[in-house]
Amino acid sequence: MYPQKQPSPPPSAPPHLHNQPPPPLPPQPQPQYASGIPAHYVAPPACNANWSSSLCACCSDVPNCCLTCWCPCITFGQIAEIVDKGNTSCGVHGFLYGLIEALTCCGCIYSCTYRTKMRSQYGLRESPCNDCLVHFFCERCALCQEYRELKRRGFDISIGWQGNIERQNYGVQIPPMAPGGMYR
Repeated sequence: MYPQKQPSPPPSAPPHLHNQPPPPLPPQPQPQYASGIPAHYVAPPACNANWSSSLCACCSDVPNCCLTCWCPCITFGQIAEIVDKGNTSCGVHGFLYGLIEALTCCGCIYSCTYRTKMRSQYGLRESPCNDCLVHFFCERCALCQEYRELKRRGFDISIGWQGNIERQNYGVQIPPMAPGGMYR
């Protein structure tokens, strides 16, 4: 009988590479949404996450609590601009809220819609109860909670949507460098 011949490696690769693991993949860039906001600003909508703070934790951010207590239209305008991704300015949202509140005392209906929109964007639970009930009975606490949630997610509410985009993109776009370290 003749000895059996072992199969040889394919001729395309050198024999010393057959037992080595493949090289590691290069690092992947951080995912970003089409709007330019990094993916870590938002959670997947299906996660059903808890709010970062309770509804009654208003005093954890005293300056915002005082502002919201005396002038909720400003806080609402800031929140709505971020939730709307800058489609409408903070001033317009604040003015509409103030007008609805002055004419009908039902600004909570307008602000409730933005709580619902924010919850769906970030996958937050509807708690402690329905969004409309939260805003109807605890309007200012709800606005403070939404403000704190956006702040926890990395937004600087005071600079608005465009300011947050610019802050996030600052330093990311670097012009190509020529050999020797000079910019082209």
